[in-house]
Amino acid sequence: MATERTVVLVALRLVAAGTAVAMGAIHLDLWNDGYRYLDKIGPLFLLNAIGAGLLALALLITPTRFLPVLATLGALFTAGTLLALIVSITHGLFGFQESIDANLVQPTLAVEAAGCVTLVALALLSRRGRT
Repeated sequence: MATERTVVLVALRLVAAGTAVAMGAIHLDLWNDGYRYLDKIGPLFLLNAIGAGLLALALLITPTRFLPVLATLGALFTAGTLLALIVSITHGLFGFQESIDANLVQPTLAVEAAGCVTLVALALLSRRGRT
């Protein structure tokens, strides 16, 4: 039973790290394509790309005993990023209104939602096994 749990934890770590890399790559690509010139959004996109890269690295190297905290923080970071995108689409954010049809918006919604779900699952499963 412990072996199956270990395999699932490793798989969730890899998927979560992959979604973090994808999220960071999307933000870096958009930053490079011109979002860097937006007053507040530009620096936030660059910080998001850096944070996502650090999250992915941490998910791969952090000892299992710290995984519940890391996965929880990662889920909050990813959910915050997703929420910011949703607010930007629906109401605008920092004076910028995003469109659902804009470049990479729909893939970003999918990647960030998948990242949230995966990180929450990882947080719960890694915590459940600890006593």
